[in-house]
Amino acid sequence: MTLSTSELRRYSRHILLPRFGREGQEKLKRGSALIVGAGGLGSPAALYLAAAGVGRIGLVDFDRVDISNLHRQVLYETADAGRSKLDVAASRLRASNNEISIEPHEVELSSDNALPIFQSYDVVLDGSDNFATRYLVNDACVILGKPDIYGSVFRFDGQASVFATADGPCYRCLYPEPPPPELIPSCAEGGVLGVLPGVIGMIQATEALKLLTGTGAPLIGRLLLYDALGMEFRTIRVGKNEDCSVCGKHPTIRELIDYKQFCEGARSPVMEETLEITPTELRDRMSRNDVLTVVDVREPQEWNMGRIEGARHIPLGQLIAQHDTLDRNQEIILYCRSGARSGRALLMLQQAGFKKLKNMVGGILRWSREVDPSVKAE
Repeated sequence: MTLSTSELRRYSRHILLPRFGREGQEKLKRGSALIVGAGGLGSPAALYLAAAGVGRIGLVDFDRVDISNLHRQVLYETADAGRSKLDVAASRLRASNNEISIEPHEVELSSDNALPIFQSYDVVLDGSDNFATRYLVNDACVILGKPDIYGSVFRFDGQASVFATADGPCYRCLYPEPPPPELIPSCAEGGVLGVLPGVIGMIQATEALKLLTGTGAPLIGRLLLYDALGMEFRTIRVGKNEDCSVCGKHPTIRELIDYKQFCEGARSPVMEETLEITPTELRDRMSRNDVLTVVDVREPQEWNMGRIEGARHIPLGQLIAQHDTLDRNQEIILYCRSGARSGRALLMLQQAGFKKLKNMVGGILRWSREVDPSVKAE
């Protein structure tokens, strides 16, 4: 697949590169990359892969642009709020480079559709923001023999690596099991520095270009750690686990599984013994005027946005300092945005000696959905 005159001009600075040249650019033109998630990581990765001339770029997402996305998801503008991310992303990428093909997959990635979507691409960039999708992407890449270019961000820290190659480790070699969901906040709950996904997303794009052209040494068997506050990069070695359940010598996972159930089942022993309460159960108990204390552990700006009437506000970071203000003899119901922070709050109060505790599963998001839609959750 030769380069046209316009492509020779467009990519002239690539072609000048030693060990890359015209041959490398032609490999990019023949190459294809799938980006899972058109958000904070997917936005910069897609922009740079399109600009670099990767011939076919696929995007998987089913979300809509929200105003809270804009500080980090650089594919979108204020006027795009409410629009389909893929409609906007595909239009912007085609406008940036009319020499390439953009293929939107506006679906929620699942065990039913991952393999058919992945199989026609050379590399997969994982720009997801949850463990269920990360394990799904990893396992699908191992099964199909596709490199999984991994990236993740949280607050001020990022990670990147290349998993699922023939001789390297996979994501499960590093993280055989997901952490308990109640211990892991999302970026929506914990925050993320806006420029951080740009750094990690561009690293993912760099790894894709190296893999597609056979140039340089990809991050196979190495995990890159980035501390934005300290402006430090560290690399640690990650070995292939011969007993890995997916890529080991005797794999036990040979087909895709239910990843939401897999990750939701990774509960801590303490939480196993703790009764939870659903929003509808809490509503019924409040309607009966049962004696209980409802505590919202979110941040002040979240509390001001919308809350359960009658709840107390104690942000998670202040819980230990203020726990003596809570009645140990009264049942305490904890909630946050989705249930993760309130799960951690429950563990903290248990360690402080509290016995009558429950976590409202699904948090204010589920309360808004199932009990009171007038409560603004985000």
